[in-house]
Amino acid sequence: MDDEEKANNDRIFKRFDTNGDGRISASELGDALQTLGSVTEEEVRGMMSEIDTDGDGYISYAEYIDFATANRGLMKDLAKIF
Repeated sequence: MDDEEKANNDRIFKRFDTNGDGRISASELGDALQTLGSVTEEEVRGMMSEIDTDGDGYISYAEYIDFATANRGLMKDLAKIF
């Protein structure tokens, strides 16, 4: 991951982590995704279950980076929006 990609990933994570506690809750994920368009609770739950690999109900920074690394194209698109 180069410096620009890391900076974009950090910025996007902070955009989703609205309370700044270092993790993204389902509520924060849903709120951020609403800015991109309509999203259902079911879609948010599906995304949480995919990204929250330890099942604690939150997306940690490490889980987010794992997802971002596996989905570089999506993250580039998100970087343009956020």
